Amino acid sequence: MELIETTLSSEKIFDGRILHIRRDTVRLPDGSDATREVVDHPGGVCVLALDDENRALLVSQFRYPYKEVVREVPAGKLEYGEDPREAAIRELAEETGATAGEFRSLGELYPSPGYCGEIIRMYLARDLTFGETHLDKDEFLNLERIPFGQLVEQVVSGEIKDAKTIAVVLKGKLLLGL
Repeated sequence: MELIETTLSSEKIFDGRILHIRRDTVRLPDGSDATREVVDHPGGVCVLALDDENRALLVSQFRYPYKEVVREVPAGKLEYGEDPREAAIRELAEETGATAGEFRSLGELYPSPGYCGEIIRMYLARDLTFGETHLDKDEFLNLERIPFGQLVEQVVSGEIKDAKTIAVVLKGKLLLGL
């Protein structure tokens, strides 16, 4: 069976600054119709940044939907049409003050494919040099350096809950053999 759903109609429900929500009517593989509510999102980037002592840079910030402070790798939202690599380099510098001599892609992930079109591109940054941070005016965070092995343990134990951080840390662990 071909698992394709064909869009029959689309209705805008909400048009925000970051999120755009629509309700689509689709034709299912068996010929019946169904409704899909979709969140359009420009996507994001995250960076596993490791210093010369293999300590990962983490940021802690209040995440309003959860009403708690979340520890995560440096990350940010793309502007529509923005180059993900350039956005990742920018976010790393803004949030940590770091620039990387080595900067490579670790792939991408779909954080919530059931209803959201967001794609997060993951990167590895090494050979870091540090300057000043340049946080957005509505961005407040604390920066920490944590030994990579300890970060892996925190991911496995469930202390780190952020999906993009979990994915990039475990992917980094497997690819780098750290």
